[in-house]
Amino acid sequence: MAKPRIVILGAGPAGVGAAWQLVKQEKADVTVLEQRGDVGGNAGSFEVAGMQVDYGSHRLHPACEPKILDDLRDLLGDDLLSRPRHGRIRLQGRWIHFPLKPQDLALRLPFSFSGGVALDAAKKFVRSTNGRNGHETFTSVLENGLGATICRDFYFPYAVKIWGLPPDELSATQAHRRVSAGSLGKMVKKIVSILPGFKTPGAGRFFYPRKGFGQISRAIADAAIELGAEIRTGATVKKLELGETHRVSYEIDGETRTIEADHVWSTLPITVLAKIASPEVPQHVIDASSRISYRAMVLIYLVVEQPQWTEFDAHYFPEADIKLTRLSEPKNYSGGNGPDGRTVLCGELPCTVNDEIWKASDADLGELCRESLERCGIPVNARISEVVTKRLAFAYPIYREGYEEFFNIQDEWANGLDRVLTFGRQGLFAHDNTHHALAMAYGAVDCLDDGGKFASDKWTKYRAEFAKHVVED
Repeated sequence: MAKPRIVILGAGPAGVGAAWQLVKQEKADVTVLEQRGDVGGNAGSFEVAGMQVDYGSHRLHPACEPKILDDLRDLLGDDLLSRPRHGRIRLQGRWIHFPLKPQDLALRLPFSFSGGVALDAAKKFVRSTNGRNGHETFTSVLENGLGATICRDFYFPYAVKIWGLPPDELSATQAHRRVSAGSLGKMVKKIVSILPGFKTPGAGRFFYPRKGFGQISRAIADAAIELGAEIRTGATVKKLELGETHRVSYEIDGETRTIEADHVWSTLPITVLAKIASPEVPQHVIDASSRISYRAMVLIYLVVEQPQWTEFDAHYFPEADIKLTRLSEPKNYSGGNGPDGRTVLCGELPCTVNDEIWKASDADLGELCRESLERCGIPVNARISEVVTKRLAFAYPIYREGYEEFFNIQDEWANGLDRVLTFGRQGLFAHDNTHHALAMAYGAVDCLDDGGKFASDKWTKYRAEFAKHVVED
């Protein structure tokens, strides 16, 4: 029996992960179409000033499924480094280690903050905040779990910066899936988990490839290609014609080409899938796609002429008056790999496509980043020799109040398509880590039997598990 041909749209971790497992298990002939010039998507890497840098701050968390982690260890070998978490958060003008350490909480927190947290904890025994008429929102979930002080000084201003909306306008789902320590009890458990005698496996550590986070996707893609998969980069998908045999039209090197497929697996944003599908998509699905949105981001890379800027891998900025949300130093993630005399800093600046931040010049964005660091008391004193920027139109899904109705309309439409699968972070409108995206890929392949039939009921069970994913910070 001939194997089915599967065309996968997008070569992020979910796309290349599925391609690799499909050819490894000899379930299908596979072609992957990727718009960028390299694999990895938003979890990819590229070179700046002789150094591999990422699209923001990325880590492979120890929560990764053991089978997937074992596969990655086999692929990457000694290049998959185990690194200590060593970041910091700025709270009320003071720097606190992240992940949180008991000694920092005891000695470095402003009394107004620690006292407020203690008072909030006491109040939890006598009352709770239920939101409007018992209706849960992002605000009510976090205030119930963490108290007003942590919400006021950290989560709420940070939420406005990341998603561009007041907390009351965000769905409770945003809190459940985006905040791993969503209660004081969970937060205490995470803090205690790094102490001797209480330490859990992987606590306070992460995995990171020696050659940048994108090395994960590149290694998977190379393994897939070696087993017969074809990965076409620089290929922009234009149209998906659904029929007895599906046809995918894409543009590459200035010309339009078409490829036929028995199955199409899409990791594209679900809103994009609705725009490229043919026959004509029902109008209510198109309307629903305009009612959910993604937060964009500009990444600002400063090439600094010194071996190391600080010892920390990442800095978090919850304050409303600092536009950056996070700044990372990739060299510190990879254990100092890179040129001896320079380092690169990556500032993350959420925005909306075509707003003033999105359209700002590299020079202006570089100056904004430099000024933000100076205001926080961590100036860049060495020469900045270059500023490079990258723009991500689909950085985070925005879980606006009521988004579930509009996502479900699109999801129901996509699930009803014959031999079409939407999955991955973008395809399922999910706040997920890379290990979650790979779990989706492995799950999808598990649902394809040796005869080329996709088990929808089995996939539904996987989807129920994916809905429990909570982002690891």
